[in-house]
Amino acid sequence: MSAGVQPGALYVVSTPIGNLGDITLRAIQILGQVDFVICEDTRHSGKLLAHLKIKKPLRSFHDHTPDRQVRSLAEELKGGSCAAFVTDAGTPLISDPGFKLLREAFRLGVRVEAIPGPSAFVNALVLSGLPTHEFTFLGYLAQKVKKRNETLQRLASEQRTLIFYESPYRVVATLEAMLEFFGDREASVSREMTKKFEETIRGKLSELVARLKDRKIVGEWTIVVDRHR
Repeated sequence: MSAGVQPGALYVVSTPIGNLGDITLRAIQILGQVDFVICEDTRHSGKLLAHLKIKKPLRSFHDHTPDRQVRSLAEELKGGSCAAFVTDAGTPLISDPGFKLLREAFRLGVRVEAIPGPSAFVNALVLSGLPTHEFTFLGYLAQKVKKRNETLQRLASEQRTLIFYESPYRVVATLEAMLEFFGDREASVSREMTKKFEETIRGKLSELVARLKDRKIVGEWTIVVDRHR
């Protein structure tokens, strides 16, 4: 491992997506040495730090953080403080807040390092049984039906494996829309990655809709869909 953190640096630290045993040794080292931790939810990240027996001041940062606060954080780093940036789970900035902070840090010349770790969409892709040599990650589709359908129609001829995140409230409707615009392709859905009730279901889109339609849907989902052939 490296000798330690450097002053005037921002460390983008990946954290477990479920199983706390997935935290890396380097992530623990960084979290234990920075001046403070910038996080999406102070309560959530506080529990992780408590589990690791690390005590650090926590600063809240989310999609609605005012620009003046973003500038203030970046200027504090430029002045010599060092901080870790984490989100609630997985790799920061992947369908999570953080872009504004990193952009401002880069603008001011702050040193930024990324500490790699888990990401739900990578796990889901590996477990999907679908081609992994070329893929495209789309994150969450728009909530408005018209915009969602426009996106799916545009992706119907995509030659790479498609990966999406979806909430439990919309996953069935999204699968039905994919069936309409993509046809009955091979796909998989994964939830609760690395947790006790982790589950991956594989099959045709029509089969996934049938299996999920009448069951209680809980947890965040990752949908992986075969490419256009």
